[in-house]
Amino acid sequence: MSRCFNRREFLAASTGVVASIAFSRFNCALAQSTAPARDQRYKIAACDWMMLKRQKLGAFKLAKDCGMDGLEVDMGPLSKNPTFQSELGKSDVREQFLKTSRETGIEICSIAMSGFYAQSFPTREIEQPINDCIDTMKQMNAKVAFLPLGVQGDLVAHPELRPIVIKRLKAIAPAAEKAGVIIGVETALDAEGDKKLLDEVGSDAIKIYFNFSNAIQNNRDLYGELKSLGKDRICQIHCTDQDGVLLEKDEKIDLKKAKDTLDEMGWSGWLVIERSRDAGRSRDVRYNFGANAKYLKSIFQT
Repeated sequence: MSRCFNRREFLAASTGVVASIAFSRFNCALAQSTAPARDQRYKIAACDWMMLKRQKLGAFKLAKDCGMDGLEVDMGPLSKNPTFQSELGKSDVREQFLKTSRETGIEICSIAMSGFYAQSFPTREIEQPINDCIDTMKQMNAKVAFLPLGVQGDLVAHPELRPIVIKRLKAIAPAAEKAGVIIGVETALDAEGDKKLLDEVGSDAIKIYFNFSNAIQNNRDLYGELKSLGKDRICQIHCTDQDGVLLEKDEKIDLKKAKDTLDEMGWSGWLVIERSRDAGRSRDVRYNFGANAKYLKSIFQT
């Protein structure tokens, strides 16, 4: 039997409706803020060697504790050895890494060849280390490898090395193509130089591993360089500057503008933290990587 609400009943009913709507909106916002990393356009990772956990299982838990979505696993030291000093060539070791990745939820976003920072890609023997890296990528289901040309392969300081660098990149491209992986090259060149380099190499398996610091430290237009390269030439990004301050306090880089630029380009993928450590606490891994991951997620993830 219908009847009219009195004022008290009306207010109680209205309050219930408002509370229900508010609760629904809260749940929606919570679902967005805790969306799984796999659903994110940009995912956040860190370099295991810069976290002082090069090729160590403990890097996964540390990355998780710091709020990361993934980890860039290094192939190990190179020095003047024929190839990397890597344990990842052993099937039981690889399985431990893959198992720990599954258990922690920390993805292996890429395999790094950081040994080429100090070794000469243009002049030393490269066939075995590159092949070992590609084999490791296949076994660990990693689609991107990080290859820095480093100090001895700096094409700005040593332009005479350009022909041999291009020749060598052309030589390693077929193996990467066959394996279905990408070798991401970090150079000291500007965007135009990188574009010309890729055009001469002529393989979709060779792309640019972009480092924000390269543009920042050379007083170049970071956002213009991203646009100039375009989404198809950039396989992954080291979202970092040189050490000194955390990313949130770095006045030389506007990460909101960087995100807007990447959005406009239609790019998506991994943003990997390398440096940007506080000068006074450079060895405090949890503090530096945790703070940088938190700030990057506040900018790049919903």
